[in-house]
Amino acid sequence: MAEPERLRVVAAVVLGARTGAEVVDATRLDTRGVEHALRRLRTAGLVVTDASGLRVREELFQDAARVGQADRVREDPFVRGGRLVRLPAQRERRRAVLEQVSTAFEPGRRYAEKDVVAVLKAWCEGGEVDHVTVRRYLVDEGLLDRAGGEYWRSGGPVEV
Repeated sequence: MAEPERLRVVAAVVLGARTGAEVVDATRLDTRGVEHALRRLRTAGLVVTDASGLRVREELFQDAARVGQADRVREDPFVRGGRLVRLPAQRERRRAVLEQVSTAFEPGRRYAEKDVVAVLKAWCEGGEVDHVTVRRYLVDEGLLDRAGGEYWRSGGPVEV
């Protein structure tokens, strides 16, 4: 994605373009440029074609974000190696830990419940707390909101 054209192609696919022609329309790049960018993105494993058409492998970005976030999260008795070991009983400390967890969700993006569950299961793996409890606390603390089966980040720290 080092080239602006490839970045535009990825953006078009993320925003719903499912065919090369739709990518051309969305990006206003020529057909040859789009084909070249798609070829490079497929070779890199970032874009695949499945039954619904072109798709960006979002899981690669999620994995990268989790790794980067795990490196930034300070180690404490409640979070180790980017994993939630347990939740503090004291509300203020629990809120601080939940704010760390909330950074796994991108501000401005809406998540299906299954995606929220996947992120929280990864955080809770091997710990003493389950993902359902963490999700409830995130909503109760105003760090995630939900409506119509979708969740979005509504609080917590934002990196600038």
